[in-house]
Amino acid sequence: MSFTLPRLGQLCLKAFLAVASFLVLQCPEPPAGRAQAASNYFLKPSDLLRVEVFQEPDLLKEVRIAADGSIALPLIGKVEIGGRTVQEAQELVRELYDRDYLVNPQINLLVLEYSESYVQVLGQVNSPGFVTIRPDKGLSLIEAIAGANGFTRLARTTSVRLKRHAKVTTIDINEILKNPSVKDISLQEDDIIFVDEKVF
Repeated sequence: MSFTLPRLGQLCLKAFLAVASFLVLQCPEPPAGRAQAASNYFLKPSDLLRVEVFQEPDLLKEVRIAADGSIALPLIGKVEIGGRTVQEAQELVRELYDRDYLVNPQINLLVLEYSESYVQVLGQVNSPGFVTIRPDKGLSLIEAIAGANGFTRLARTTSVRLKRHAKVTTIDINEILKNPSVKDISLQEDDIIFVDEKVF
């Protein structure tokens, strides 16, 4: 026996996802050169950085993180920053310059371009495929489904599966939408969301 939302509930759910989809699609990308990293963002290969040393213009460097998570900077050479937050990387660079070359240097590290991160949304959604994670905003489960243009009429909204690494969790979307005490789920890179079909 399957649970079916009342007609009014179905219409409200579709309306909510339509509005959320519009907001996701209309949200502008951070302009190149002015992007601000979220405090919990971990640096990774292909991110483009600008490293500034106060009153040391010759040390200014724009550099893309290599596949091994490193960057090369003037004087101090190779620095391993992959997997660190922006703040942690900035402090590491400061320590390295302070150790042998400068007295109490002031370092400013900015992310100019983020590498692309995605989740996959499959099954009973109108536009299955990849949905981009905005590193300065993150992406929730509801937003990912909205980014896939919402559920089809055959979607089983009580059975949405989230695969993260080897673990699969089944989620009832209706509980997230109806119950204020149930929090939306924050997604991670390479998560796979699969929306099951109704059982009649």
